[in-house]
Amino acid sequence: QVQLVESGGGLVQAGGSLRLSCAASGRTFSRYTMAWFRQAPGKEREFVATISWSGTNTYYADSLKGRFTISRDNAKNTVYLQMNSLKPEDTAVYYCAAPDTYYSATSSRPSSYDYWGQGTQVTVSS
Repeated sequence: QVQLVESGGGLVQAGGSLRLSCAASGRTFSRYTMAWFRQAPGKEREFVATISWSGTNTYYADSLKGRFTISRDNAKNTVYLQMNSLKPEDTAVYYCAAPDTYYSATSSRPSSYDYWGQGTQVTVSS
């Protein structure tokens, strides 16, 4: 079992920045690929970014490249999402996710992930 707890969400004006954190516990964090997804009201869950277990490889949704950065600190069992130049359309609940398998490949599909946090709300005002 893996427990994931997100934090860092809030209300920010358009053009501002936020850094989300996801603290993991329960198993060896450094062996897991991690990902961020988001879900806006009335929409499906959407891939944001993923990072390999080593931190070497990162992938982003095309629409978010250049504004969002995923990173991890394996010593702190935490994955981060730095969000810059925020837009009102970035408003959503943001979730971190982990697969059940160690050393798994990165994936943009929600079905590839077995553990999810409770989410943190990000609201961007215009």
